[in-house]
Amino acid sequence: MAGEMFVLLGWAWDIDTATRLAARHPVMQADVDRLAWARPVIQIDPEHAATVDLSRPLLAVPIPNAQTPLVIDGYHRIHRALTTGIRTLPVVVLDERDERACRIRGGGI
Repeated sequence: MAGEMFVLLGWAWDIDTATRLAARHPVMQADVDRLAWARPVIQIDPEHAATVDLSRPLLAVPIPNAQTPLVIDGYHRIHRALTTGIRTLPVVVLDERDERACRIRGGGI
């Protein structure tokens, strides 16, 4: 069974596995507004968001029919960045193979 999970609608990803797989991908800087597209449906704890480490890269995955990868770990960091005027954050985008390796359900599984 997975440890920490990110769940959105009928999809879910194992964050522990995604974190391990992220080590083989480059860290890039990305526009926070562009990555925040799913934020309206994500529950945020503002007190926790105020304490997060913005130097820790977000984790994102490619999903079908989306122009921008889906962040699966880092919405509290996105919230903090957006509320403090920070425009970019580090992000690691997994490739399709690694996305599939950390996906628990959704997408026809």
